[in-house]
Amino acid sequence: MNDTQTVTRTDVVEAGRRIAASIEHTPLIGSDLDGRTIWLKCECLQTGGAFKLRGASNRLLQLSEEERKSGVVAFSSGNHARGVAIAARRLGIRAIIVMPKDAPAVKVDGTRAEGAEIIFFDRYRESREAIAERISKETGATVVPSFDDAHIVAGQGTVGLEILEQMPEAPTRIVVPCGGGGLASGIVLACPDTEIVIVEPEGWDDMKRSLEVGEIVPVSSDASPTLCDALQTPRVSPITFEILRNGDAKALSASEEAVRKAIRWAWERHQLVVEPGGAVALAVLLSGQVEPADGTVVVLSGGNIDPALHAEIVA
Repeated sequence: MNDTQTVTRTDVVEAGRRIAASIEHTPLIGSDLDGRTIWLKCECLQTGGAFKLRGASNRLLQLSEEERKSGVVAFSSGNHARGVAIAARRLGIRAIIVMPKDAPAVKVDGTRAEGAEIIFFDRYRESREAIAERISKETGATVVPSFDDAHIVAGQGTVGLEILEQMPEAPTRIVVPCGGGGLASGIVLACPDTEIVIVEPEGWDDMKRSLEVGEIVPVSSDASPTLCDALQTPRVSPITFEILRNGDAKALSASEEAVRKAIRWAWERHQLVVEPGGAVALAVLLSGQVEPADGTVVVLSGGNIDPALHAEIVA
């Protein structure tokens, strides 16, 4: 990786080699939708239940011995938290995770089970970044952001490399969930000849609005609560924004009801457990916002959903 905060396709390819033994190469499943075959990239079946292990592994594997001794600190509502916790446990590194008080219990429990220390904060009144920086200064721990980091983006981009390897023909379109944009921007780099469509929850579509106006704009302070906790990113980063803008990514948003429908569809058709944030890409196909043309790949980015909520949605 270069020293600046830019990322290239070469960085993604190198990340693929680096983390090959640390991740699952998740299945690509064909599915019929309106008489067309679409492909589901099942990162909901990744170790830790989401794609986040990829970026976390790529980042932590590049820490120096001195940095490993000082540990890491990350902030996340859950999936990045667990990914960092898993990667840290495997490498014998202390991990401190800053999580919102309202994070889903399934994500808190999963992170704690990996041996990480959790510090809770109020997402509406406190800054998770400021808390992580304070911990870093006090302990010497390396801050591992969830998307505002070139190594993280490169690791997440390995999802795109796998899609290229698994598809019988080159994909024409990849539809991918977007919070901070680490996964989406990494796939843009990995698949430069493919149309990329990013999807956010309604009201939390700051990347969409940023791409429309040509500069980063934050989520509105009065944004409605969303089931998609994994995609509640208040502001995207220059790294991910620039990659998506330069890659001419298209942007859409999904309603809560469309997300619920997608969760039900994934379960009924393929017995796949997909969390709300992981289902937004599928939601825009099922709602007709994206045509299910041949060669379309939909990324199911995570499966960490509270069992009771999943049972209620699919009932």
